[in-house]
Parts: sequence; structure tokens; C-alpha cells
Amino acid sequence: MAKKIIYYDDTKNDDFADNGLKAKTVPPDFPFAIHNPVWAVLEFILYRLIATPLVWLIGKVGFGLKIKDRKNLRSLKGTGYFLYGNHTQSMMDAYTPSLLAFPKHIHIITGPEAVSVPVLRSAVQILGGIPLPGTVSGYRSFLDALHLRIKQNRAIAIYPEAHIWPWYTGIRPFSDGSFTYPVRENVPVIAYVTTYRKRKIFKNLWPCITVRISKPFYPDTTLSPHEAKKKLRDQVYEFMCKTANNPENYAYYEYKFKDNAKI
Repeated sequence: MAKKIIYYDDTKNDDFADNGLKAKTVPPDFPFAIHNPVWAVLEFILYRLIATPLVWLIGKVGFGLKIKDRKNLRSLKGTGYFLYGNHTQSMMDAYTPSLLAFPKHIHIITGPEAVSVPVLRSAVQILGGIPLPGTVSGYRSFLDALHLRIKQNRAIAIYPEAHIWPWYTGIRPFSDGSFTYPVRENVPVIAYVTTYRKRKIFKNLWPCITVRISKPFYPDTTLSPHEAKKKLRDQVYEFMCKTANNPENYAYYEYKFKDNAKI
């Protein structure tokens, strides 16, 4: 069967997600971190008792998920940390971080579209979503929410590529902007890379998923904040590129630069 071909012209801004959601500006008074006993009970029931087992089942049965080098997280049991991954899935990128960090509770920094549907907004937040602020005045509350979750020894997942390229096997360029957060909190960073395995049976189905986890990277406190975040970014990017550049990383879709497109 011929591979689906996707044409692109901007590695930093093209987005091929097809979730049908329209982003709305996150207001400055948005509750980025809700912290009360009732919310804690809802989190435990929905996140731990319902979502976590379901996500594990979807990953194993639907995608043949394998997680490599989980041992690299053992030294981080007593601290919060930031987790950076490549963005190549709509559904599984929302699920995978919770399996990597288990039993630690994890939050995911999302785009505003994730909380643009009022009925679903609370569920997204209970399951760990923290949307990017839409205003300068909301940025302080956003940073306070990250600080709270780190102090609770939770993990926070970030997709620095920002946009979804389904089944993409490379690593796209990304800035050091999101690495401000671990430098500000002075906590470790973990990188992970989703790669793909061609199925040995049911070969016409989507590929299976393998996730590989890096060793921790730590902010260099001898550097200025600007230099420290750049160093973290470079360490994460180098690990991602080296890990993705694996001959066994199966290309289910083919991506071509638009100049080569036949129009």
C-alpha cells in the first residue's frame, strides 16, 4: 500500500493535526491550577482510577507500546521535573506522558484549543492539562501553576515542537523558550522520543510505538538563565535527533518539502 504523502513548507509553524478544535484565547482570569479537597478527589478518581488503566490498555493493545530506559527516572522520585517529547500523535501524545511518569502525577502544557470547549474544559484540567495563557496578565498565574505542580513533586510535559506532524520520524527545530521553566524552577529535564515499529502482522494497520527516555539533564547554575536554557535545549535536541535517527524508525507517512510537490 502506497504511503500517504504530506507536503510542508514550514517546519516550525505547519500543523497537520486534525482534531476539529478551534482555539479561543485563554482569559487572564483562567484557573490554571485548581487546588482544593474536592478537586483532589476528582483527580484521584478520574486520573488515577479511570484514565491511567485505560491509557495503559490503549497503549499496549492499540499501539503495542514499549517504553525503554524507564530506569532513568528512578533518581527523580522525590522531585518535580519537566518532560520534553517529539509531537507526532494527537491521541497518544496526550496519554504517553502519564505512563512514562507513573506513579507520579503529570501535567501537560497544551494549546488553548484543549480548553476551548466549556463542557470538556474541567475534564482536561482534571486529567492534567494546563493551557498556554492568551494574555500577558495571565502569564503570572500560568507560572504560579507550574510552580505549584513542581512543588507538589509532579511532572510537567511539554512538546517544544508545538505542532503535530503525525507519524513523523524526524525531529523538527524548536526554540529554547520553553526551557525557561526548568531553569526558573531549578529542576531536572527529561527528554523522550516516540519512534515507530512496522508491524509483523496486521501490516496494513498503523505502526507500533516505542518510547525511549533520556537520562536527566540539569540546569547549569553557573550560567546566566539565558545561557542555561539554551544549554538545556541543545542537550534535549541532541538526544532527540540521535534517538530518532534509528534505521528501525519506520516511516508510515512520507513528508516532502512543498517545492517538490506536483501541483
